[in-house]
Amino acid sequence: MQVPRFLRVGSSAVRPRLLVQVVEFGGANWPWARLSWDPRETGSIDESGMTEFLVRRHQHTALVAVAALALSGCEEGTQERAVDLPPTPSIEREESALATLGRQLALRFFYGLAVQGAPGAQARIGWMYYSGTGVPEDIAKAVYWYRLAADQGNPRAQFSLGYLHNQGEGVPKDLAESARWYRLAAEQGHPVAQYNLALKYRSGQGVSEDMAEAIRWYRLAADQGYANARYALGGIYRWGFGVPVDYAEALRFYRLGASQGHSGAQVGLGSMYRNGRGVPKDDVEAVRWYRLAADQGYNLGYHYLARQYERGEGVSQDFAEAIRLYGLAAQQGYSRSQSSLGSMYRNGRGVPKDDTEAARWYRLAADQGYAVAQYQLGGLFARGEGVLPDLSEAARLYGLAAKQGYAPAKKCVESGYQECPG
Repeated sequence: MQVPRFLRVGSSAVRPRLLVQVVEFGGANWPWARLSWDPRETGSIDESGMTEFLVRRHQHTALVAVAALALSGCEEGTQERAVDLPPTPSIEREESALATLGRQLALRFFYGLAVQGAPGAQARIGWMYYSGTGVPEDIAKAVYWYRLAADQGNPRAQFSLGYLHNQGEGVPKDLAESARWYRLAAEQGHPVAQYNLALKYRSGQGVSEDMAEAIRWYRLAADQGYANARYALGGIYRWGFGVPVDYAEALRFYRLGASQGHSGAQVGLGSMYRNGRGVPKDDVEAVRWYRLAADQGYNLGYHYLARQYERGEGVSQDFAEAIRLYGLAAQQGYSRSQSSLGSMYRNGRGVPKDDTEAARWYRLAADQGYAVAQYQLGGLFARGEGVLPDLSEAARLYGLAAKQGYAPAKKCVESGYQECPG
């Protein structure tokens, strides 16, 4: 089947002429386009999929970039197709017009190909119905189009069906079926499907638990540059999950992920420096990586950077900055930061001592099952600090923490509550 490789845009006083030509494809499974502006109209420019460049360089014809991107989900072909774009009323309204026209154009373009059986277009139509892009959101229609494409071997559609079965969206929740679709996409090199299949083998969801198989799929995804897989492998080699501990390999994967801006990998790399795992201990370098993660709003980045400020490790000790950073993570619901913030208030570090506020933060963390907070809140109930004294509630909280193996709580409970705070 022949499908378009060219998009020709007509011109008038308000419709400049541009030819956006697809001159390269990555193949039917992983199509991509190289966009060329007609040098007769705009000068010699050849950019690979750089929509922002095109919009920035030619704002008055920015709508064309979206039209061109419509080609990027199709199989290789040789035909041309003319597309008539409406004028843009003003530069100020261009961004909105760009989005609206792009949705309309993509729907018209892909639907025509989808009904002819093109799997790439069918997968794109499925996504449009799933996301409500250009059409009302309709999960049943999304599943219909995804299945048509998946049955023809389209890996994006196979991945999408794997995800829907995993979530139970539009189809029955079925972890084995999810794993089956992920495998079909993964075997064709879909990196996210490879990563998700690895997660299933690691947790035993829909497949038999198999750490070696999980690592194999993680590696395949990591080899394609998928940052989540690199981060996962960093943790696997750092802690020795299914493999011998290998700090050098952990560092390698953390560095790869961190260099891509993966905030988890940045925190992992920071912790390697802080603890001297595979590298000389270096709190300054640890702070640098924690800060990069925190600058992305990552709760662990906030937490570990706050801890450095609280302890004065790699930075000058600054309780106020520690409280600010703990607070940012705590507001995201991170239980360890909530507990740390409780301790800052209980001990009056950077703030006036306030047991009521301490109890509030400990309770938020304890309600999420964080053992340290359960133990500390138990101590407040035992002493009646910030809360009304309640020995039965203290014993309950001590018991919850002890069941999680928290050593001070276990000692407290095993001593018949004789060796407990308060």
